[in-house]
This record gives sequence, structure tokens and C-alpha cells, in this order.
Amino acid sequence: MKKEIHPEYYPEAQVVCACGNSWTVGATVPMIRTDVCSNCHPFFTGEQRIVDTEGQVDRFLSRLRRRDEMLAEERARREAERSPDLPIAVLELGGRAETVLKEAGIETIGDALEKLAEGDETLTDLRGFGLKSLATLKKRLRARGFVLPGDEIPEEEPGEEANE
Repeated sequence: MKKEIHPEYYPEAQVVCACGNSWTVGATVPMIRTDVCSNCHPFFTGEQRIVDTEGQVDRFLSRLRRRDEMLAEERARREAERSPDLPIAVLELGGRAETVLKEAGIETIGDALEKLAEGDETLTDLRGFGLKSLATLKKRLRARGFVLPGDEIPEEEPGEEANE
């Protein structure tokens, strides 16, 4: 065996875990520090604890929080688009149709929905607001997610969840 090429061997090297457990082993260094041992590792203890030395779990949880925040913002934005208090102009019906509706006192989407509940004739009887304008109004309201009077609400089959 060649001399001076082997590391020094410590037969009584001390191993110390972060949980406080320690024991002796033979090693090439006098002291070994470790984060997890058989006393504290979740596999051996049966405890539901996450061992994360590189911060991967924290990064994942922060991404999950950001995703939930983004989904909540998107949901709030979609709900704001479905507000009956929005002005009729957001439907972009065209200048003539919007003017006729405003002159008739229909300034919000809620007002238009109330008139539709009374019947299509209440709107088509307005001078300058014909069937084409009515069809466009209904189409734009449905596109925003409003349920119009006379529309059937599709029932979900058992086991299906509604899309959000």
C-alpha cells in the first residue's frame, strides 16, 4: 500500500442530526451533520411531514397561490361582465339601436332584461328597433352569459360539473 495517499480515518466520528439525535460511526471526517435521520424521517416515523431542503415545496405552494389569485381575478372579471348594471353601450349594438334604447329609458343591461321579460314586442314596438336589432341584442346578452326569458337552462347530467 502506498503511503500518504489515503485520507485519515476516524473510528469514532460523531454524526449529529438536526433533530438532536447523534451516534458514532467510522468515517474520514471527525463530525458529520445531517438534516434527517431514521428518528425523524417521515418514512420511518409515519408522520405526514414534508422534507424540503431545496425549497421546492415552498416554490410550488407560491405558484399555487398565484394561480388561485389569478383564477379569482378572472372569476371576478367575468362576474363584472355579467353585471346587469352595465350600460347598454357595452353590448355594441350600433349607434341607432343604442340611441333608440336610451330614448326609451333603457340605459342598462338590467333594463333591457326587464323589457325582454315583458315580451319581445315591447322592444320591437320602439320606432327604429326592429327584429334584427332584437336578435343582435339577444345574441350579445347570451354571449355575456345572461339567461334570457324563455331560454331553457340546460340541466347537468349526474356526475358532470359546471364549467367555471
